[in-house]
Order: sequence, then C-alpha cells, then structure tokens
Amino acid sequence: MLLLIIWELGFRIFDWGWKFPSPLQTFQAFYDGFAHGHLLSAIGASLRRLLISFALSISIGTILGYLFAKYRYFDETFGFLVVALQTVPSIAWLPFAIIWFGLNDTSVIFITTIGATWTMSMASRTGIMNISPIHLRAAQMLGTGSGYRLFFQVQLPAAFPHWITGIRVAWAFAWRALVAGELIAKGVGLGQMLQDGRGLGDTATILCVVIIIAVIGTISDHFCFKQLEDRIVLRFQLKK
Repeated sequence: MLLLIIWELGFRIFDWGWKFPSPLQTFQAFYDGFAHGHLLSAIGASLRRLLISFALSISIGTILGYLFAKYRYFDETFGFLVVALQTVPSIAWLPFAIIWFGLNDTSVIFITTIGATWTMSMASRTGIMNISPIHLRAAQMLGTGSGYRLFFQVQLPAAFPHWITGIRVAWAFAWRALVAGELIAKGVGLGQMLQDGRGLGDTATILCVVIIIAVIGTISDHFCFKQLEDRIVLRFQLKK
C-alpha cells in the first residue's frame, strides 16, 4: 500500500503524464484487458509458444549435454561452439528466423528454443560429468549396461541437481527470447501487446504486460521449479 501511495504521489508531483502511468491508470488497463479478453488471449498465446520452445530446449539440451559428457572429441569441438553461442543474444538470430520461416509462430519458437537450449546443454553436461565413475561401474555391474538404461536409470537421476538448476535458468532465458521475438513477429502475444502499446503511447498497457511477465515468471519459478529442486535436494540428501 505504501508503495502505491508513493507511486501515485510521484505521478502527481513530477507530472509524468503519459510517459509513465499512475496506479489508477494501470489498474484500469488491467481491468479492461481482462474484461475484454485481450490480456487472457495474449497470455495464452505466449505460454503456448513458451511451453513448446521450453520442451524442445530441454530435450535438445539434455541430449547435447549427454553427448558432450560421453564423447570428448564432440565436447572439444561442438561443445566449444556452444559455449561461444551462449554469448550471442538469441534475438540476434531473429533475422535468420524471419528469412527461413517468415513472421510467424515458428520464428518465435525457433529463437525461444535457441535462447534456452545452450544453457540447458551446459547444465546437463556438468551434471553428467560430475557423476562418480565408481557409481557408474557399480551400476554396470548390477546390469544396467552402458546404453540407454544407464542413462535413464543412473546418469539422468544423478545429474538432476544440476539439471534442475539449468531448467530454472533456461526458463528465464526462454522468457526473454520469447518477448523479444513477439515484439517483431505477427500474431497475438504479450510481446505484441508491448509493441502495440508503444505504437499507441499506451504506457498503462505496457506496464501491465511487464507486471504479468514478472508475476508469471516468479510464480512458475517459486511454485514449480524451486519446489522440484527442493524435493530433489532432499531426495539426494544434498542439504548442508
């Protein structure tokens, strides 16, 4: 409540005008957006793209991480390239995505997937490489072999602490890439609402979208990923 009062006082004292909305203008934008369904449609479209991209990045990143950990030559060649690609903002690939796929959902999903895949692959690699060789040999002696059974029954569960940390970071990276892609691509989405708000000078709607992104990101991290991480840490007795 105190923050809202300070916010309203700042709006009136410094005469922000249309450049930054007041609390009342922001609440009105929230009400109008949900009442007319614009915000719900945008949230649904963005989450659909995000979940598709996130599932792809987890799958691709986990496979790459396993290959990096298992094959030294692959790690020293393509792994080095992945480290370099991590420094490139995913939005830098948007011109290629537009040329290849056009201004559509596929372009947004492409750059969002790229934004999370490299982080996920490095986290998976670290988790698998930190598994004790003694544990792997013991599992093989008990009949897991050295193929997919060893990976799913031993390596992946043992790498979970690093894996879930990679998921949390990849989720944040995916959100950033998604919104950046939606700012340019056509269609319904939170990023497109930001772009429309900028074009109309509607700063209240812009702030609404920013708040929604922050709230969804915080809720998903705290109630989903953090809870899963805590259970894994407790399961493997990693608490200090």
